[in-house]
Amino acid sequence: MLYRENGQYKTTYRADQAMLPIRQDRLFMILLLAAVFLVIPAIATPYWFTAILIPLVIMCLAALGVNVLVGYCGQISLGSGAFMAVGAYGAYNLFVRLPGVPLIAALIFGGVCALLFGILFGLPSLRVKGLYLAVATLAAQFFSDWMFLRIKWLTNNSASGSVSVGNLNFFGIPLDTPMARYIFCLAVLVVTAVLVKNLVRGAIGREWMAIRDMDVAAAVIGIRPMFAKLSAFAVSSFIVGMAGALWGFIHLSSWEPGAFNVDVSFKLLFMVIIGGMGSIMGSFFGAAFIVLLPIFLTNFLPFVASMFGAQVSTATISHIEYIIFGALIVWFLIVEPHGLAKLWSMAKQKLRIWPFPH
Repeated sequence: MLYRENGQYKTTYRADQAMLPIRQDRLFMILLLAAVFLVIPAIATPYWFTAILIPLVIMCLAALGVNVLVGYCGQISLGSGAFMAVGAYGAYNLFVRLPGVPLIAALIFGGVCALLFGILFGLPSLRVKGLYLAVATLAAQFFSDWMFLRIKWLTNNSASGSVSVGNLNFFGIPLDTPMARYIFCLAVLVVTAVLVKNLVRGAIGREWMAIRDMDVAAAVIGIRPMFAKLSAFAVSSFIVGMAGALWGFIHLSSWEPGAFNVDVSFKLLFMVIIGGMGSIMGSFFGAAFIVLLPIFLTNFLPFVASMFGAQVSTATISHIEYIIFGALIVWFLIVEPHGLAKLWSMAKQKLRIWPFPH
C-alpha cells in the first residue's frame, strides 16, 4: 500500500484541519515545489520558458479564478477574457501614469479593476442563471472590446489599442530574463492557490458550494445569495484580472484588445470542464492539457505524417485540435463530469489499497 493513511493520527483540531493532512501528500507537494522552483529553471531553455512554461503558469492562474466562479459557485461565465483585458489595461494605466510604481502594485490594481468590472457584470446572476447568465457575461466580452478600442485614454491615446511595457522589476530585482519572469509568475500562482484553497475551505467557500448545489435551499437556511454570488464574481474576477495583467506584462509585453478575445473565455471554460469543476488541482490539470496539447500535436502530427510520406499543414493541425477539444469535452461531460481531477482522485484511491484489486 503505497498511499496508506493508517497510523497517521491527529491529536489537535489544527492538525486534523490542515491543508494537507496526509504525510504522502505533504511529501509530494514538497517534491513538486522543489521541481518547479529548482529543477525546471536549472534545465529549461529560454524557448521553454517563453513558449511553454510562462503561458502555462499564467493560464493555471486564470483557470483557478474561473474555477472559483464556475466550479465552486456554479455561475457560468463567458466573460473571462474581458476580465483579463480589464486587468491588463488597468495595470498598464497605473504603471505608465505613475512612474516607479512597483510591479506587484500594478498587478493588484489591475485585479481590483477587474473585480469591480466583474461585480458589475455579475449583477444579472441575482436574477438569471444557467445559459441566460452565460449570455449576460458574454456581453462583458463585447463591451470590453468596444471600450478599449473607443476610449483612447484607457490605451494612452493609442489608435489601435496596442500598448507595451518594459523595464519590469520586482522591488529592484530586474525581470529581464525568461527564468526570472517564470519564477515571478510561479510565485504569484503558488501564493494565490494557497489563499484560494483556504478560502474555499472556509465559511465563504461553503456558501458558494451551497449556492451551486441548490440556491433556494441555501437561502432558506440563511445564506445570502446576493453576497455569495457577487463575492464569487469578485474573487474570480480579481484572480483572472491579475492573470490578464501577467499575460500582458510578462508573456506578451505588447498587446491589443484582440489578445483577450472570446476565444480566451472559451478556452478558460474548457480548462475548468476538462480539469474538473470545483477542484484546485483540476484547474492546473485543465490548463496543462489545453496549453500543452497544441504543442504536442504541432510536433507529433507532422512526424506521423512524414512516416507515410505525407505533409500536414498548420491549418489542419489547428482543426484537429478543435476536434479533439470538442470530443474530450463531450466525453468528460458524459463519462466523468468531474474531469481529470476525479481521475487523479481515483488513482490515489487505487494506491491506497494496492496491490489488492478492490
